[in-house]
Amino acid sequence: MKTALDLLSIVAPTDSSVLILGETGTGKELVARAVHRLSSRSEKAFVKLNCAAIPIGLLESELFGHEKGAFTGAIAQKPGRFELADQGTLFLDEVGDIPLELQPKLLRVLQEQEFERLGGNHTHKVNVRLIAATHRDLALMVKQGAFREDLYYRLKVFPIHVPALRKRTEDIPKLVWHFTALYAQRMNKKIEHIPPETMDALLRYRWPGNVRELQNFIERAMILSPHLVLRAPILELELSGSQTQLHMPVSALEEVQRDHILRALEASNWVVGGRNGAAERLGMKRTSLIYKMRKLCISRPEASANRSTVSSPSAHG
Repeated sequence: MKTALDLLSIVAPTDSSVLILGETGTGKELVARAVHRLSSRSEKAFVKLNCAAIPIGLLESELFGHEKGAFTGAIAQKPGRFELADQGTLFLDEVGDIPLELQPKLLRVLQEQEFERLGGNHTHKVNVRLIAATHRDLALMVKQGAFREDLYYRLKVFPIHVPALRKRTEDIPKLVWHFTALYAQRMNKKIEHIPPETMDALLRYRWPGNVRELQNFIERAMILSPHLVLRAPILELELSGSQTQLHMPVSALEEVQRDHILRALEASNWVVGGRNGAAERLGMKRTSLIYKMRKLCISRPEASANRSTVSSPSAHG
């Protein structure tokens, strides 16, 4: 995440296009708004369009506007998002959902900064900085012929990847307290304590919906918390996590287990047994954890190249 923020601060003062990549719910729009806020256009408009939320037949009109009578129901002239964002920033969320037939027109406005409204022949000039975002694999879409290669490279001038929440679990406690404070203020409540078992459950969960899912979960927890302690429905997370694992292939499930054990080992400074050791954190016997570590080829980072065995787990507890 720090790498993403460093890249953000580097590109923001320029006028270059930015492509924000990441899973749904990771906070791509927040990154886009930060780029705009740190740019020379910060006093101008920040215009947003979610390309996946607009019916294909209306997307061209939303982007470029239309003239009166351009189609049935066009009873008046309407400016598009590019016009509204003139001198400012246009954020196209889910840009991978733009249909192929519309992509040449988008490419033109990015290269020439000019376009025509739907149903019109007058060329409009604009000065817009584009920030695009997607959870899709655009490179794969290009190979499959579902996305124009020239548009892909035009968008990918400066890519920023926003990591999934499961890849940055150290951020979870900060986010939990942030959203707790946010909803406490909105609901006129006061939360002073989050039980350790609650925080542990939040750290163990994979968060497929990322930060957005965490935020929604904390909001629900706040509704259920009448007093000073956060009462989160952590059983819901455990059941959901179990259901997810039931549908995973063996290799993916082992990867999840490996990642889970590694996080516990790192949190316990690679102490396997004893109080606050990794085994206790995971709710496992020490011998069971050692067996799992050998099976999943887990060893300390400074271990020798032979990763098929555990490096002296007994020496660490």
